[in-house]
Amino acid sequence: MEGWPEPWYRILWAPWRMKYIQSASETARGCIFCIAPSMSDEEALIVYRGRNAYIILNKYPYNTGHLMIVPYRHVPSLEDLNTEELLELSELVKASLKALREVYRPHGFNVGVNIGEAAGAGVAGHVHVHIVPRWRGDSNFMLTVGGVKVLPESLDATFKKVKPAIEKALTE
Repeated sequence: MEGWPEPWYRILWAPWRMKYIQSASETARGCIFCIAPSMSDEEALIVYRGRNAYIILNKYPYNTGHLMIVPYRHVPSLEDLNTEELLELSELVKASLKALREVYRPHGFNVGVNIGEAAGAGVAGHVHVHIVPRWRGDSNFMLTVGGVKVLPESLDATFKKVKPAIEKALTE
């Protein structure tokens, strides 16, 4: 098409990402997982604050409901955590799975820890656990052909659903 950038069919407009781009230099000043607890829950997308760790929505999720369990202490690997921190991390993983099952009814989950940059850790210096809900067919043609992921729900809506479900899962 004349006047359209080439290849015109590969452009997806995501104007909401401009806020992130403009604030990227702010988060570059330190570890985002160390900065997040000083922010409000809504601003940081923290759905639960524990004694040794917290649960936060991934700002750039693989799927709706993608959570991360993060220890407050800045350490690069699981073996650097003490027993109390590891126990709470495990309890928060369990509560997250329970809450996400209730809210979204996924067919499965990916639960994982990327330790070190070579393993794919985006924030290699601060260990964290990813919980990604999965559904049969969630890798549709947009991802396989277009190389883009389409998420059906805003982070604000996810936050409002997941936060009370996590709190409920931790009290049952």
